Order: sequence, then C-alpha cells, then structure tokens
Amino acid sequence: MQGLTADTLIISDLHLGSDVSRARDAQRLLRSCSFRRLILLGDIFADLNFSRLKKDHWRFLSQIRKLSNPKRNIEVVWVEGNHDQGLSTLMSHLVGVRVYQEYAWTYAGLRHLAIHGHQFDQFTVSNLTLSQFGGLLYLQLQKLDPGKKGFSRFLDRLNTRWLRMSSKVSNGALEYARRKGVDRIFCGHTHAAMEQERDGVHYYNSGSWVGLPPTYITVAEEGVQIHCYAGTDDRDPSQERGALAAEAVDFADEADLFAEPEDESIRC
Repeated sequence: MQGLTADTLIISDLHLGSDVSRARDAQRLLRSCSFRRLILLGDIFADLNFSRLKKDHWRFLSQIRKLSNPKRNIEVVWVEGNHDQGLSTLMSHLVGVRVYQEYAWTYAGLRHLAIHGHQFDQFTVSNLTLSQFGGLLYLQLQKLDPGKKGFSRFLDRLNTRWLRMSSKVSNGALEYARRKGVDRIFCGHTHAAMEQERDGVHYYNSGSWVGLPPTYITVAEEGVQIHCYAGTDDRDPSQERGALAAEAVDFADEADLFAEPEDESIRC
C-alpha cells in the first residue's frame, strides 16, 4: 500500500462517533497515498452527536483539514450521506471542504458520478425516523459488545443482507447513471464493497471503515480498483475519552471554528 498513487481516492462510511469506526486506519491510509482528488462518499459521521467523537476521530478530521489546504493542490470533496444530513454547513467550515449531494467529474475521457447511495434504498428513504432510531440503537449495542466488536460487525453485515441493500443500491445506481449519461457511478451506504457492469455502465461500491478489513477505491490511469486496507489496527476500539475535550478545543482553534462564517461482493 505504501507509495500507492491515484488520480482519485474514494472512502465512505467511516461513521465517526461509532465504537467500530476505523478512523486511525483511515488516517494512515491518507498519509500513505498520493492522490489529486479525495472523495469522502458519505456517512463520515455516525450521527450529529459530537460528544461521541474520540481522539482518533478528531485526528482524522484534522487530517482532512490539512489536505484541504490550497497549498496541497488536492481537491477534497464531501458527498452527503444519510447519517451526515444536517452537518453540511458545519462541515464546510470545520474542515474547509464543500459538501455536495452528488459530485460529477471527467477523467480519462469518461464521466464519473459519486453519490452516497441511500437515495436508492427505499427503506431508508421511506422510514427515515425508524432508520435513525435503528442507528442510535446500534450505537448503544456497540458499547455492550466487548473487545474487538465482532458481534457488532456481524450485525452490520446481517443488516445489509437482510435488507438486500447491495442489490437495491446497485440496481438503482446503474439506472440513475444510465439516465444521467455517465460511464462510472460510485456509491457507499451498503458497507459491502462490490462492482458491477450493465450495458457499458460501471457501478462501484466503496464498502466501509467499520468492518474488517476496511475497503476503499482508487481511480487511476489503469482503471478503477477496489482495495482492502492491509494495515488494520485490530486493537480493542474502546478508547478512553480523558483528553477528548482538550483535543476538540485544539481542533476548533486550528479550524477557526468560531470565526465568521446482489451481485458478488469484493472479498479480501
């Protein structure tokens, strides 16, 4: 993984604030790769409660802010997910990046589109309150799951399969891409990395950073690749919050926060 170079790096579903978030691994990935564009493809946060954020989560956000510095010449894009809704204005100021509902770009003569994917999950769209309650319940279950959170991750995979999210999102995304006239479409949301092609349109899902191993996507001259992060920090994710308040204040100062305004999945 060291020395990996790409035009675009895509990660999604980090769920900062969750006990199963692999924020430290994600930060290591960003430090180890070279890229011209970074797309945060939704659900970077678990919910709107910042008190859940741990030190590693604040450090990841600090890394994003550093990458967004114009001197770096890196385009950092945040595509809003269903868990991120309500954070767009804050995030734009907090880490210095613009937030989109969907983001389109052209590379190597092909049209690309990034959209989180919950728009194609009818259950989430039609049952927003229930989905939010389920998310909160899942966060509480994680705290009752000791050690490396194996049961929590099992529930996450089971939920994806039970709701058939992978096939629903891929089918919806491919049809949306066809109507939009794009060649490649990228989603997250399902937590299951996969790729699919239909009538010349390619669909890719970036997976998540809550399961093991975390997955991400690169777009480069050689094409699109889904990668499994090999350097996973597999320690107990239950971290102390002792110095969290000071860390959050330091980050706020750095960010000038108070200034004016079912197809086969990828298996690693």
